[in-house]
Amino acid sequence: MTRNPRYDILFEPVRIGPVTARNRFYQVPHALGTGNQMPHTRAAMREVRAEGGWGVVNTGYCSIHPSSDDTPLPYCRMWDDEDIKVHSLMVDAVHRHGALAGVELWHGNSGVGNRLTRVTPVSVSGISFSGSYAGWISLTKSRTMDRQDIREFRRWHVDAARRARSAGFDIIYIYAGMGYGPYQFLLPWMNKRTDEYGGSLPNRVRLMREIIEEVKEEVGQTCGVAVRFSPDELLKVPGETLQTEAHEIISLLSDLPDLWDVKASRWTVETASARFAGQGAHEPWNSFVKPLTSKPVVGVGRFTSPDEMVSQVKRGILDLIGAARPSIADPFLPNKINQGREDEIRECIGCNICVSSYHDGVPVRCTQNPTMGEEWRRGWHPEDIPNGDPEKSVLIVGAGPSGLECARALGQRGYAVTVAEARDELGGRVTIESKLPGLATWARVRDYRTNLIQVMGNVDIYRGSPLSAADVIDFACDHAIIATGAHWIREFPDVDGNSAGDITGKTVYTPDDILSGATPEGPVIIYDFDHYYMGNCLAELLHRRGIEVTLVTPASTVSAWTFMNNELADIRARMIELGIELLLEHRLTGFDKQMVRLANVHDIDAVRSIECGSLVMVGVRSANDGLYRELKSMPGEMADAGIQALHHIGDCRAPGAIAHAVYSGHECARGIDADGSVDTFRWERPVL
Repeated sequence: MTRNPRYDILFEPVRIGPVTARNRFYQVPHALGTGNQMPHTRAAMREVRAEGGWGVVNTGYCSIHPSSDDTPLPYCRMWDDEDIKVHSLMVDAVHRHGALAGVELWHGNSGVGNRLTRVTPVSVSGISFSGSYAGWISLTKSRTMDRQDIREFRRWHVDAARRARSAGFDIIYIYAGMGYGPYQFLLPWMNKRTDEYGGSLPNRVRLMREIIEEVKEEVGQTCGVAVRFSPDELLKVPGETLQTEAHEIISLLSDLPDLWDVKASRWTVETASARFAGQGAHEPWNSFVKPLTSKPVVGVGRFTSPDEMVSQVKRGILDLIGAARPSIADPFLPNKINQGREDEIRECIGCNICVSSYHDGVPVRCTQNPTMGEEWRRGWHPEDIPNGDPEKSVLIVGAGPSGLECARALGQRGYAVTVAEARDELGGRVTIESKLPGLATWARVRDYRTNLIQVMGNVDIYRGSPLSAADVIDFACDHAIIATGAHWIREFPDVDGNSAGDITGKTVYTPDDILSGATPEGPVIIYDFDHYYMGNCLAELLHRRGIEVTLVTPASTVSAWTFMNNELADIRARMIELGIELLLEHRLTGFDKQMVRLANVHDIDAVRSIECGSLVMVGVRSANDGLYRELKSMPGEMADAGIQALHHIGDCRAPGAIAHAVYSGHECARGIDADGSVDTFRWERPVL
C-alpha cells in the first residue's frame, strides 16, 4: 500500500536549529513512570516510537539538580556524570531507527517537595504553589532565590545541557511551563521581586532569556535548543504593546530558541480526557505563536486523525504534530499513515489510564495498547507477535474487549479462531458504555479489533450465539477461552463493611438495567461506591432524560478514583453545572422502596432519610464465570472432546477496567502455547 498524497505534508523534514527531524511527527516529552530506576524499560518504550516512524522522540521531565526532586513520582534526572550512561541507553535505542532524541531539562522550583533529597525548595519570591490533594501538599515551603541562587540556577541548566549532549541527545529542552523553571519568574502574581528579575515584563523574562542564551552557547552548535512554554495563564494578562503578556513573551524571545513547544499550564487541562475535551482542543492557546516567530512550533491535541494533523499544518497552527497519548496507543501511527494503512491506526480513546499509571508510580499502561510498558520486561512488540500453530483451533466465547483482543492476537499468530458472541452486537461492555455521555471514543476499542479481524481468513465470528457447556464440548476445539464478562450486582456493604444482603424489588436498579434501557422512577438515588466513571455518567444520563438525581457516595468527593486519571475536577464541575445534588461521606444503610436511610461515615449515629423513587446501585461487579466453572468441573468430557486447555480471561476472570480486560486477552493469546502460563519477567536491578 502507498501513502495517500494528501498526507505528504506530514512527512516533510523540519529543521530544528542544527538538526533536522525526518518528518512532522513529534513525540513530545511526557512521563513514562520509569524514571532513572528503570533505564531498560524506558529505552524500550521510547525505541518502539522511533521504530514506528516518529521523527523526534523525547524523554519525560528530567531533573537538573537535587533541589528538583519529585519523589515519590518517577522522574528522570541529570544530576551528575553518572546519569549520562542511563540516558545514553535510550538515545542509542532511538537513534537506531533514525529518529532524533530529545531531553526535557526540568527544575520544579516550589512545585516540588524534595521529599527524598530534603533540599529546601527555591522559588522566585518565596511563594509556593498550593494544591488541595494531600499527595501534592508539601509541608516544606520554598525560600526566595537571591542573585547567587539565580547564577547557580543558570549553571545547573548549562551543566545538565552539557551532560545531555554527552549522552547523545539532539534536542535539549528548557522547561518554562506548568509553574516550573523560569516560568515562575514570568507570572506577575508569583514574581514580587524588585530587582532586575522582577517588575516589568522584560525583567521577568530576563532569566528565561539568560538560560536560553547560555545553553545555546554551550550546546547550540550541535543540538537544537527548545523551549517548552505554557501560555494559557498569561493569555489572560493584558500586554503593554501586544494583546497579552503571552504574546509579548513570544515576541521578546521570538527566534532565540530553535523550537517552541507550547502546552497548557495545568496537567489536568493538557491531558483532559476525551469526555471533556476533543481532538485539537489546545488550539485556543497555541494558535497565536507561529505568527510571532520564524522557528518551528509544536503542540499537542490528542491527534489521531491524519486529516486533522494536515489541517493544523496547513492552517499555520503547528509545524510539528506533537503527541503523547496517541503515541502510547499506537507507536506505529506515523508508519501506518506513511504506508496507506491509516484505517489500522490504534486510536487513543482518551480514557487516561496512562495518566493513572504514572500517578501509581508504575510504567505507563494503555487501554488500547496492551504491550505498553512490556516491551523490555516481557519482550512484547505492539505490531509483531510470534507465529503460532495454524493446525490448532481455538474457541472464544464472548466478543467483549478481552475476547476481541484475544481473537485479534491469535488470528495474527495464525491460529484457527472461532468467536461466539451471545449478543447481536460485538464489543460487549465497550459497545454499551460508549453510549454514556462523552464516552463515544471508547467504541474504538471494539472498532480497531473488528476492523482487523474481518480481513483475517482464519477468524470466524458468530453473533447471536450463546453457548452452553455442552455446546463448547461438542465444538471439540484444542483451546476453549471463556470471555463472558461480568455484571453489576445489587448487594451493598453495611457501615461495618459486612454484607447487607441483596436488595430486591422493581425500584432497585444496577447500571446494567439502566444501560439496557430501563427508565427508573424519580427521584433517583445513585449510590456510588465504585468511585470511577459509572456513577457520575449515569447521573448525567438520567439528568438529561429529565429525571431528578442525587448521587450519594461514602467517599469525600464524587468519583474519588478519578483523581488518578485527571478527571476529578471536570466531573465535579459537570455535576455542579447540571445541578445534580451530591451527598458525600454517607453510607447507604437501608431502603424501604420509598426512602433510603443514610449514615454519615464519621458518625454512624447521624442517620438521615431521603425520599427515593428508585435506587441505582453502583458498586460491585461479579464475574459471569458460570460457563467456565461448569466446564472446569467436566475434565473427562473435555479430554474426550480433545480440548487441551480451558482459559478464562477479562472480566470473567476478574472484573476490572477495560484496560485490564484487553491486557488479559492479549496475555492469553501470547501465552496460549504454554497453556496460558505467564511469561518470565525481566526485572531492572541496581548494580552493587
